[in-house]
Amino acid sequence: LIREISIDIEMELMSVSSYGNSTQSSGRVKIEKDVGIDLTGRNVIIVEDIVDTGNTLFNLRKLLSARGASDVKICCLLDKPSRRTADIKPDYVCFEIPDEFVIGYGLDYAEKYRNLDCVGVIKSSAVMGSSSK
Repeated sequence: LIREISIDIEMELMSVSSYGNSTQSSGRVKIEKDVGIDLTGRNVIIVEDIVDTGNTLFNLRKLLSARGASDVKICCLLDKPSRRTADIKPDYVCFEIPDEFVIGYGLDYAEKYRNLDCVGVIKSSAVMGSSSK
């Protein structure tokens, strides 16, 4: 994505989660790594792998706006609108997917499977059997 942006940009990384080691959102948003720049007056694009319930992004958008960002847009690789519980809609979506837990191509289950070279659906038997591993 970043290779396709032709305007001058400044990039910051955040690590935000509501899943932990589960396939279900906990509903609690945890900021694990925060941005280190002042957002006042800036246009911000949140680049997200997947939008599910939308709770994390709803809270993150509210937080970034409260920090003074003039505009906050959301771009995602995968959108799962059937799971949405928060009032949020991504501004830019690559693919809309059904309500299945997906892994690979950077997406994980309990920090595993990110390195798969494709996006796939994880079998429930893999999830159930992984608690002892």
